[in-house]
Amino acid sequence: MSEAEIITGARAFLRANLTGTIGFDEEFIPIKLVVAPDGALVAPVMVAMLRALDVVVFLPEEDDAAMQLQVTLEEIEDKGEHAALCDRWRIYHGEPEDVRWARFSIDAAKFDGRMFDGMALMEPNPLAEAEARICRRVNAEMRDLLRKACLRAAEVDVEDPRLVGVDPLGFDVRGRFDVVRIDADPEIVDEADAFAALEELASDEDAPDAPPAG
Repeated sequence: MSEAEIITGARAFLRANLTGTIGFDEEFIPIKLVVAPDGALVAPVMVAMLRALDVVVFLPEEDDAAMQLQVTLEEIEDKGEHAALCDRWRIYHGEPEDVRWARFSIDAAKFDGRMFDGMALMEPNPLAEAEARICRRVNAEMRDLLRKACLRAAEVDVEDPRLVGVDPLGFDVRGRFDVVRIDADPEIVDEADAFAALEELASDEDAPDAPPAG
């Protein structure tokens, strides 16, 4: 496997695991994240997290198999230039318990026995400009297709799916309880390709029987 493929696999894992554990000052608590258009992470945070000098995020949970992210937090406000980032988190996860917000820069990462420079994982989303248009059209016209894609690709029957994010590596679909990730292979290159990829993901007639709804 080439270095580029290894890094792409790490990025795909990160985007597929937006719920994890954050460690700071010997405390470990659950956290939910979103990926910003520039590749940074965003989440509501506690004041103690902002003051901590050593902060690590474990995805999807704190164990030996987790992706470990050494991060630096920058407090942002839920208004002005950063309002869209906070709204993005709400679209994915609902209303937060904490009222402060932070942008997480990834300094370094450990995954699958390898170390990564944080910048290698913080790749801007080239579909960011088209993302909102793609989501609006899918949610208005292609909900049945989206549900079929969730069932076939992620083996989750999402009764009322809502597309909330698109990047070259896949789709983020919000269900009733959580966000379902649908991987795209090959990578999505533009807006038209996103619709074509979704149709292809939903087209398998041999999709598995429906598991519990998400």
